[in-house]
Amino acid sequence: MKPASDMRAGMIIRYSGVLHRVLGADYHAGGGKLPGVVHARIQNLETAHVTDQRFRPDERFEEVELERRRMEFIYEDSGGYTFMDPETYEQVTLPGEALGAYRPFIQPNETLQVAFIEEAPVDVACPADVTLRVESAPEPLAHQHDSNVMKEVLLENGMEVLAPQFIRTGDLVKIEVESGKYLERVK
Repeated sequence: MKPASDMRAGMIIRYSGVLHRVLGADYHAGGGKLPGVVHARIQNLETAHVTDQRFRPDERFEEVELERRRMEFIYEDSGGYTFMDPETYEQVTLPGEALGAYRPFIQPNETLQVAFIEEAPVDVACPADVTLRVESAPEPLAHQHDSNVMKEVLLENGMEVLAPQFIRTGDLVKIEVESGKYLERVK
């Protein structure tokens, strides 16, 4: 058991009997006779519901150790997303909530880290950004030299994003997973 003052983003903790991922934790010192407090943003791993919680700095929590395995995404169906261990061919299915904002970006045969607790899959470690090919993009406006003017382009996964005028069909672009926004062109 650890004190709440040791809570850090990325930890998996057991809170109220349920597994949660710590998205962020800040310690705020008290003043005078007021004690300090730890403000934590946590996500329920079963429901993907995010809540803000306050903890006393000396309040104890259980950090859960995860076993991570590299697994290959093979398909999606109504039951969730199915991954396979390439060495043992063992298959596990996770609900879509485990992938969060990464769902539109996942591709068949992609390898990701799947976290297990007591042989049960609970989480997927997804990258912060992805590189995708532009399927179609309108021609740049000849009179538009301002780099702040954006145009809508279609990506290979079917998403439409706003990108600068210089982006053309066939270009590779980096997209931020959380927001779905264009970051940069990949050379």
